[in-house]
Amino acid sequence: MIFFSTHIGECLSERMQEARPLASQLLLLSCLCVAASGYPFRPPLDLDVTPRVTVLISGVQGSRRFQSSTVNYSTLLLEADRERLYVGARGAVFALNATDISANPAPSIEWEASAEQKFQCLLKGKDNKTECYNHIRLLQRFNSTHLYMCGTHAFSPLCAYIEEKRFVMSSQPEEGRDKCPYGPTTGYTGLLVDQQLYTASQYEFRSFPDIRRNSPSPTLKTEDAPTRWLNEAEFVGSSLVKERLDSSNGGDDKIYFFFTERNQDYSGTYGQSRVARVARVCKGDRGGHLTLQKRWTSFLKARLTCSLPEYDFHFNMLRSVFVMPDVEQQEPLFYGIFGLEWKNVKASAVCRFSLAEVQKAFQGPYMETQDSGSKWTEYTGKIPEPRPGTCINDALRARGINISTSLPDDVLEFVRRHPLMSHQVQPLDKRPVLFRRTTDYTHMAAHVVQGLDGETYHVLYMGTDEGWVHKAVEVQGQIHIIEELELFEEPQPITNLLISTKQVSLYIGSPSGVVQLPLSNCRRYPTCYECIFARDPHCAWNSEECVDVVAQANRSALIQDIQHGNRGCEKAHYDVAQKSRSVRVGDDVLLQCELISNLATPLWTLNGKELQGYDLNSGFRSGTDGLLVIEAQVGQSGLYTCHAVENKIRVAIVTYNVTIVADLPPAPPVDPASTLVVTQSRASEDTSFERTSLEPPSLLLTPSKYLSPKNMEALYLSLITVLSGIVVVLAVVLVYMGFCLQVGSSGKYSLRAAAAAYPRNNKNKKSKTQHRHSSHLELKTISSHCKGNGICNGMSKLHNGSMQDLGFLQIVPGEGHTSPSRETPPPAPPLPSTPQHPSPEGNHPNGFAATLPSVLRRMNGNSYILLRQSDSESISPFPFADELSKILEKRKHTQLLPIPDESSV
Repeated sequence: MIFFSTHIGECLSERMQEARPLASQLLLLSCLCVAASGYPFRPPLDLDVTPRVTVLISGVQGSRRFQSSTVNYSTLLLEADRERLYVGARGAVFALNATDISANPAPSIEWEASAEQKFQCLLKGKDNKTECYNHIRLLQRFNSTHLYMCGTHAFSPLCAYIEEKRFVMSSQPEEGRDKCPYGPTTGYTGLLVDQQLYTASQYEFRSFPDIRRNSPSPTLKTEDAPTRWLNEAEFVGSSLVKERLDSSNGGDDKIYFFFTERNQDYSGTYGQSRVARVARVCKGDRGGHLTLQKRWTSFLKARLTCSLPEYDFHFNMLRSVFVMPDVEQQEPLFYGIFGLEWKNVKASAVCRFSLAEVQKAFQGPYMETQDSGSKWTEYTGKIPEPRPGTCINDALRARGINISTSLPDDVLEFVRRHPLMSHQVQPLDKRPVLFRRTTDYTHMAAHVVQGLDGETYHVLYMGTDEGWVHKAVEVQGQIHIIEELELFEEPQPITNLLISTKQVSLYIGSPSGVVQLPLSNCRRYPTCYECIFARDPHCAWNSEECVDVVAQANRSALIQDIQHGNRGCEKAHYDVAQKSRSVRVGDDVLLQCELISNLATPLWTLNGKELQGYDLNSGFRSGTDGLLVIEAQVGQSGLYTCHAVENKIRVAIVTYNVTIVADLPPAPPVDPASTLVVTQSRASEDTSFERTSLEPPSLLLTPSKYLSPKNMEALYLSLITVLSGIVVVLAVVLVYMGFCLQVGSSGKYSLRAAAAAYPRNNKNKKSKTQHRHSSHLELKTISSHCKGNGICNGMSKLHNGSMQDLGFLQIVPGEGHTSPSRETPPPAPPLPSTPQHPSPEGNHPNGFAATLPSVLRRMNGNSYILLRQSDSESISPFPFADELSKILEKRKHTQLLPIPDESSV
């Protein structure tokens, strides 16, 4: 519903402003039809995939973790042959053991921005908590002995070389403005190919995005005029695709860049404001001779589409890509994670593309535009020769064109004005392989696994914005999510994913640390059916347990069914949990059934027959917790079995032998000397219930044994004793109440007298304080024991000197709020300081703690300190006045609630 309201609001606000009245009505009708049909969240059932198993962080097994004092572990470089995982974080680089990243010690390089750099970053208006640090954005292998890294360096990028053997910076940092973005969150991708650095980002402050080759010379970049090749591009990845050795045309290696950019045809009424793109440049490009000097001559770009064709709905935001490693005899493929343009709506789609389709789009027609403000249309004119944007190949070499600087000017001028291709790159199967409505995927990785059936399967690992990893397998063009794993206590986005088949591990980067997981955990599946239902290419059943296929030398007896997930366990034996329940007629009983799989549905049978219907009159309710038998009857006794139904296979999970009894067995004889209370118990397997009832003696005592004169006399004496005790207690209560009433009438602790005393002595105050729910009530209790001593004299001066010289107890307000309808009372004047006198009791220098204890009560936000006056006349008045002055000084700024609760007094 959130998505519907958001979509309708944008649809009405953006499109009805420019429409005429009739068009507005038609548009409103179409928007309502969209909401009624559930657009776009009514995909086919095979697309909105649910993870089969959910594993919380407490159940994740085999994980290893690395953390340090820094944050933002977003840049990972895996070198499996060297068994190293290099990690770039904020202000530091680490060299971890790829076999076990938690092994210590881990070599590191500290590379923080200086205090002056951070200060300059602050002057630029940047955030000193996130941006004004040195975030490592590039970490690549440079040669056999050195690594190369670049960091934002508090919005002043720098790059440096790392000597791998000693793991130290081998030279002073060099300028990195053309190699690294300024900020830690700017879209960026970089590759080092044969010591040439290819990067794509928005480099300089307020500059345009650009694809560059920085070193060695010649440096190349994209064109800005007359046609801008990139429009607010946000880069997410890049990949080198080498030309095959058996290629017949002798083509050049190509570098592909993936990004999302502003749609140049977007007018605010129709279409998407941003679109996903793929761009390509040739590795051997050297720019043009006169035209396109120091510019790419091979730059072309095309649109990547990932949509639900049934609704013509496009996922136009490209978040991440993963290019499958080159596998012999297979077409190069890559997966893309796409999202929605609306940031407040969670949804993700995974589309699979073929690089052959990308190359086919680059061989198709071009698009053209007359100027920067006009729309792009397909170019229908003559295309010059050789074809613009083509990499140098054998055909061009045969014509004497061995380098891009030899290309004709008309070809280069055409390239400058026609960077966009007309054909869009469609995904395989023309639709997403995965769609999730409530998940935002951030990064992914994949590898190829061969199943026992001889087929090759793509196993995908996808990270979410909340710190989960989904493991999935692609089967016949569709995704089956094997499991979802929670990796962090606090939700946080996954920023990188890498796979190592040599270490059989998955490495996950995040803001708080790096996590290493095994590629599979087959021991999670205890039975044959659980192992088969998982459809994990890594796992198989060996007649005893679910094992890792790679670790098995003899695979002939292993059972695995990835295509269907339901075959092979027909003869397997497994244990079914057996429990018993015994309940009384009319009671409710819950039979619990916990299903491991999110894809399974429960099915209950009674004595081997399936329970049909769960309506109001059936006596049963079925839910996720189990089966509820309502007001059980004797006829409902029997053997209940809970089955998990998955992939058309029914597997018994637990059985309950339920016994429903009409009456409980007779109670044993009760000893009259011990009790007259009979306790009856009805127990089930897990919970016991007790009923206690008091029965007349005639029902519990037999005349022949217990109604003798001696026993009756003892019974009467006991009853008389109990009744006498009750009379004594009532008498004490009545005496106490009478005493309290007498005290109230005399005024010793009278609340009414205290409430009336204040306005008599403060004539300038309004009569609002006379109400017992006054917003600033100060209660004073008249003391009958005040002898006119110094205590009363000292306290009579607390309120502007207007109090009479009477003994009273002051209740000091605290912890409240001042009412706006009443002025704040003036603070108490300072009392004269006098030497301290010894306490008669000796517990406190001024005797306050011993003879005048304070009692604190807190109710409904009000607190009070009650000072009880002692009858002793030997206490010196001044120490108590000093102590009272201290208390009032601490509370002179304390406020009361608007309506104090009189029970707090």
